[in-house]
Amino acid sequence: MENSYVLYHDQIIKSGSIPVDPEDRGYLFGDGIYEVVFVYNSKPFGFAEHFERFEQSAQKLDLSMPYDISTFNKLTDELISKNNIVNGMIYIQMTRGVAPRNHLYERNMQSVVTGFAKSVSLDSIAASQTSGIQTYLTEDIRWLRCDIKSLNLLGNVMAKRKAADYDCQEAIQHRDGTVTEGSSSNVFIVKDGTLKTHPATNLVLNGITRQLVIKIAKDTGVPVLEEAFSVEELLNADEVFITSTTMEVTPVIKLLGTRVQSYKIGPVTTKLQKDFKQVIEEKTSALQS
Repeated sequence: MENSYVLYHDQIIKSGSIPVDPEDRGYLFGDGIYEVVFVYNSKPFGFAEHFERFEQSAQKLDLSMPYDISTFNKLTDELISKNNIVNGMIYIQMTRGVAPRNHLYERNMQSVVTGFAKSVSLDSIAASQTSGIQTYLTEDIRWLRCDIKSLNLLGNVMAKRKAADYDCQEAIQHRDGTVTEGSSSNVFIVKDGTLKTHPATNLVLNGITRQLVIKIAKDTGVPVLEEAFSVEELLNADEVFITSTTMEVTPVIKLLGTRVQSYKIGPVTTKLQKDFKQVIEEKTSALQS
């Protein structure tokens, strides 16, 4: 990120000048939270929803919020402007703070906020949406509070690495035969025109794109079931797709791993891709005016 600008506490400064304290609890314990916000046409998409979840994650981990949401909004806009981001992503992280290493944390510590911006080619996203991706089926080994967008991502990282080793772009995880989510995405199946995805429990992250796709589907007459589904249902689905901030709505065309299956990019997935793009255009146009 040469010659770029980053966020440190409530200041936008040159990259490479942020001090990293070895006793930061984020560094020692993964004791912190984060959000990733996509930027379209220099405007953050779904900022309010992302930072509502950021606040919720902070509350669940007993973290102190150092600023209100309006301050985070202002800092995000500054990151976008200073880095000349047209299309890309903003990453914001908050750790509990710096203290002598001890599993027991003290309350009301000074949180450490950092962040950065990165340009992303929309063409690379479009390519995956057009051709679809391969996924790898693997056991979900993560902790039981996946609803918190915490820095504790080692289980996700290991699943993503295993998927990549088999030339797959994403892992699809399951707990004892029940599909939960991807390593960095939510998973949807379509059967007989009905959309199904795991409910927003402690076992999955309630993705912002997930929430929007569910709303779009309901608003346009696509039946939606927020119910747990099995690996067998995944194998027998008519269509499968994943959703995330950086992948939007991306179809799955192949499942590898202990079970193997191929899928076609079907009409429900294609419709939701189109409708999602329309919502992006409408919301970013409203922000421009």
